[in-house]
Amino acid sequence: MRTGQDHDSKVLATMALLVLFLFLVLLTVASAAGLTVDSRDGADWTATVDGQRQSRSVRRRASM
Repeated sequence: MRTGQDHDSKVLATMALLVLFLFLVLLTVASAAGLTVDSRDGADWTATVDGQRQSRSVRRRASM
């Protein structure tokens, strides 16, 4: 006699993938709408010039 457990596990796996996909879609939409925020502050970022990271020697000279 079949208990339907095989079918139930496939349904649960499918639902888990759908929930993950929905989360990623919602995150993408929120990001596109500008609703996401970077939690890092300025101390976490390295120095850049036109988007290019600067070497440590250049950063030392700039701070002196």
